[in-house]
Amino acid sequence: MQFHASSGARSQRLRRVSAMFFAVILAVPVGLVAQGFEGDRDDHRPFQFIPGNLVVSRTVYDNRAGNVTVGEQLPPGCTAGNCVSAVSDGTYPFVFNNDGVDGSFGITSRIFLDQMTPWGWPLGTIEVPNNLMHGISSTSDQLVTSFSSKSELELHLSTDGRYLDFMGYVAPVNTIDVSNSNTPAVIDATNPVPSAYYRAAARVDRWGNFDFTETNAYSGNNGRAVILNNTSGNPVFYSAGNAGNGSNPQPTGVVLGAGAQIFDFVDQREDKQAPGMPTPVGSFSVTQLGDKADKIGKDDNFRGMTIFNKVVYFTKGSGGNGVNTVYFVDTTGTACPSGVGLPSATATLPTMPLAYNPSTVQSNGLPSNMCVLAGFPTLSNKNGNPVNFPFGLWFADANTLYVADEGDGTTTYDAATNTYTDAAGQTLAGLEKWVFDSSTKTWKLAYTLQKGLDLGTPYRVRGYPTGTNTATNLPWAPATDGLRNIAGKVNRDGTATVWAVTSTVSGGGDAGADPDKLVVITDKLANTTASGAASEKFFTLRTAESGEALRGVSFAPGGDGDDDGGFGGR
Repeated sequence: MQFHASSGARSQRLRRVSAMFFAVILAVPVGLVAQGFEGDRDDHRPFQFIPGNLVVSRTVYDNRAGNVTVGEQLPPGCTAGNCVSAVSDGTYPFVFNNDGVDGSFGITSRIFLDQMTPWGWPLGTIEVPNNLMHGISSTSDQLVTSFSSKSELELHLSTDGRYLDFMGYVAPVNTIDVSNSNTPAVIDATNPVPSAYYRAAARVDRWGNFDFTETNAYSGNNGRAVILNNTSGNPVFYSAGNAGNGSNPQPTGVVLGAGAQIFDFVDQREDKQAPGMPTPVGSFSVTQLGDKADKIGKDDNFRGMTIFNKVVYFTKGSGGNGVNTVYFVDTTGTACPSGVGLPSATATLPTMPLAYNPSTVQSNGLPSNMCVLAGFPTLSNKNGNPVNFPFGLWFADANTLYVADEGDGTTTYDAATNTYTDAAGQTLAGLEKWVFDSSTKTWKLAYTLQKGLDLGTPYRVRGYPTGTNTATNLPWAPATDGLRNIAGKVNRDGTATVWAVTSTVSGGGDAGADPDKLVVITDKLANTTASGAASEKFFTLRTAESGEALRGVSFAPGGDGDDDGGFGGR
């Protein structure tokens, strides 16, 4: 993709943003061919990720009217009582008006990994193998995402920094409703989407070599993030996601495959793999906080994740069950007797799945070995209207934690001011800075960075519809509602720079289909007051084009003996 600002405006923007990163000096080898993000990469050109550069995951919708036919029955293969008729054909973005009749609606799409400098200059892209590529057959290794599943394609570095990790589906491009399909070993007869597809963890090295490990986790929903632990013995993946799209009580396999998972890396082609039942690594129940039990398995509806100081952290920020907050897996069994606590200094990364009694999973759920991080919200979504919607998170150090808040997604709109008023009025949406109070042993919210995001203000995207979507009676133009995935770096001058992908609200059929943005901000690490951060502002590095969406952001993987150049992202 090329930036579509005028050359003068682009130069001015690049000078301004480059000044923010004067300490970042990147040497690009001659063998790396600089190119834009538009089109496929020539496989005869050498591709190389360079540590210190950014990588952004992007998905592109295959814009074909024939992807859906008006009047066809959705979901595909549906049974009597679960069928609805499509209201729009496959033309983007109108196709996502089908979400209004089919709550499971989505269409699989291609995945691209775009490499750029920290100030947003494009260096090249690599396409994840899929069936639309030359030479890829039905038995070839391949992976797709679901357009418009906004929670997918979070990017992370492996624990040794050598691989970039993410999750997707083993399915063809342009397949309908895969994101709510079953997995082959976990079939829920009450799921209105009867199809079954494996989810898979992907890892890619600095030379662009991919491999995929299949899993039966996240049946009925999606895997969202994954991190390869390849520094603690046998390499294992930790992953975050959600499961279940059917009735209550959920089948045992669905409960097992929700939330926080652990599974071995498999060094085999996809068509040779035979994954077993899901293997959870952690679980949380609101009963730990003294609340009445929710729908079994839905308290573990996790989205963001990270690893810091040998502890795996997760966020939950959506759904009607559980608590929207920050969690960690307690491998010591002593950190949180009442559901809230701090990780033990002796904690180690988990290497084995959670032990459980199969006969009681469906009725009682899994044993609880996860904690709310002390100081973060504990009010369950059933006991109060949630105001926190955490997504990505990044530890700048042991006392500073940045958390992306996605916003509430409410589309209240004022035509007189051309503003999504609810989005504009949010005080927590954006980048939250939390600092650890050693005297109280709790984390405290210092402030939320929002300046420059222009929350609730619609923006134009070339080629995207203008005016009102008659299906929603709201403007097509998207507006920023908050932030999703983030990556960060501590600078030598005592500041921290954070890159983030925005969330949106709009009148589109599904906000996950909106063209979103990549933004960046630099914050003084030692500052703990909103007044001290009053001059700090987000800058837009990139806006997705019509028909594409940005998802995750991380730093490029390194080779043997390389680190990430001092950048965070895990």
